[in-house]
Amino acid sequence: MKTLAGVVLLGLAVAAPVQAAVKDAQPNGFTLENSEWVPVAPQVAYAALVNDVGRWWPADHTWWGDASKLSISDKAGGCFCEINGAQQAWHMTVTFNDPGKLVRMTGGLGPLQGMGLHGALEWRFVEENGGTRITLWYRAGGYTPDDIGKFAPVVDKVQGLQLGGLATFLRKRNEGAPR
Repeated sequence: MKTLAGVVLLGLAVAAPVQAAVKDAQPNGFTLENSEWVPVAPQVAYAALVNDVGRWWPADHTWWGDASKLSISDKAGGCFCEINGAQQAWHMTVTFNDPGKLVRMTGGLGPLQGMGLHGALEWRFVEENGGTRITLWYRAGGYTPDDIGKFAPVVDKVQGLQLGGLATFLRKRNEGAPR
């Protein structure tokens, strides 16, 4: 019989990382940081994060296989939600927003939610070399009978995939923009 932890690790192991780092991993939690440079202004990158999430988020990392069902309400108390009719998931809650600079959300993403784990996730936008350095930072912890630190490399790969989706979306959109 497979454990939930085994299923999570097997199911997420196929994701490819961006510039990624597991900052720390302990039995009770972990901290991850992924970073990507994109050739757009911070406000443009931020707007794509919150307004176009359904266009860049990987569909295979949604509950119902359709990223167009995702939305982010970028105000304090706002929902990073997935609504598919009566099927609904509140992935995270926006707890801090400084448009074009930082969006912080709290909650458990994907299978971590069902394991009772909780985290703080930050999307940071810093102007760099005529574009923007986007950093996706996530610290998760809580109780589970499993060693949470063992999940860090897998969750890090998935977060790299998510950040990579936003970066690819922004690069493609920038290529088609008038100069």
